[in-house]
Order: sequence, then structure tokens, then C-alpha cells
Amino acid sequence: MIQAKGIIKSFGENHVLKGVDVDFYPGKTNLIIGRSGSGKTVFLKTILGLFEPDGGSIHYGEEVLGEMSKQRRKTLRQEIGMVFQGGALFDSMSVAENIRFPLEMFSTMTEHEKDARVKFVMDRVRLEGADKLFPSEISGGMQKRVSIARAISMNPNYLFCDEPNSGLDPETAIVIDQLIQEITHEYGMTTIVNTHDMNSVLEIGDHVVFMKEGHKVWEGTNDQVLGSTNADVEDYVFKSKLFKQVRTALRK
Repeated sequence: MIQAKGIIKSFGENHVLKGVDVDFYPGKTNLIIGRSGSGKTVFLKTILGLFEPDGGSIHYGEEVLGEMSKQRRKTLRQEIGMVFQGGALFDSMSVAENIRFPLEMFSTMTEHEKDARVKFVMDRVRLEGADKLFPSEISGGMQKRVSIARAISMNPNYLFCDEPNSGLDPETAIVIDQLIQEITHEYGMTTIVNTHDMNSVLEIGDHVVFMKEGHKVWEGTNDQVLGSTNADVEDYVFKSKLFKQVRTALRK
């Protein structure tokens, strides 16, 4: 579990996070949603330790992030997988080499064990036969799958995804959503997804946190979000004609 307790973060006079309390659960896809400027990206980076909070604390299990030694923080980073918005693949490396990169950097595996691990995660994300291809030779959806495979190559306890569906067509986005949820449930990881995609919320939102102007204003499940009577959530979720129709049908 990851816990954020009373997180405050400012940049000069810009008060971005204003006392945010959230528990993120293992084995669940925890989604952070909100409009641009809501603070969700700063919140994600603070949880990751990229920003130091001005107040409050981040807990990884029983440990407080701000009280960890440099060595412990270094080992914690090896327990974290990250799927970046743009994929962040190395263009000069093949698919297999991209996935293998964290193993080369951080693991003590033998070459045979690394080969086996790369093959395992490639098979898990359905990338069979793509090992020798380069990022420029595969689709955007396949690039995201490579990014996911690389993120789970070290068998992390925690998985962070920043707008994983950015730039993808709706059908491919659903495939990526389902893959993230599958591996989260399968491996019992604490997964946190920063997204603006309502389809993702409805498809895989085991736990949804809605932020507005630096505050957590609502949390619940994907089932509960459709029936929420919170005015801010309603305005965000039901902004499209389709979702308005769904709400009307649910309330009849």
C-alpha cells in the first residue's frame, strides 16, 4: 500500500496541493483524475519522490519516504515500474534491448536469467516475435506494450502510469487498459494511473480519486462514479452527451 497523508506542495506563490489524503491499494488499479491544473501530475510526482512535499508524508508500506536513507530510496526505485506518457523507449535499441535495459542496470541476474525474464514479460504483454524490431518499426499500441513490459521486467511492487493511453485510438486504448488491470491483479502490485480518459475510469477504475484545485474532492469505484451526486464529479464525468444519457438511464 502507498499512503499520502496531508500532502502540501507549493511552487512559490502557486499552492498546488492543499492537504491531500489518499490510500492506494495493492492489487487494484488506482486512478487519479481531474482537469488540467487540478494538481494530479504534481501529486503523482510527489508520490514518486520526484518532488519533496512541503507538508505531510508519503508512506510505502510501513516506511516514510521522507525518512528513508539514500540507499533505501535507491532500492525502492528498483521496486517501482514506470510507464511514461510518451513511452520513453530508446530508439537505437530493439524491443528486447529496451525491455532488458533495467535488468542490465539494476539486477544481479545471469545472462540466461535475463534472457528468460525478457521472454517471459514479452509473452505476458503479447509481444511474441517482436524482439528484434525497433520502436520506429512498431505501432503506438505496441510501443506502449513494450513500455509496460519494461516496467514489469524487475517484478516491481509498485507500478506508475502517466497518461498511458495518450495518442492511442480508442480500441488500442482499451487493450492497454485491460493489460494494466490484468497484470495489477495478477501480481498484486499497487498501481497508480494518472489519466484524463473517462473510458479508462469506467473500464478499470477499481479505485478512483478525483482532484480539483489541489484537493481530493471525491473517491470511489468506477461503478460509484456514474452514480455520484458530487457536483464537480458530475460536471467532469457527464460532460459528454453519451454520459449524460447513461446517467439519465441509471436514475430512472
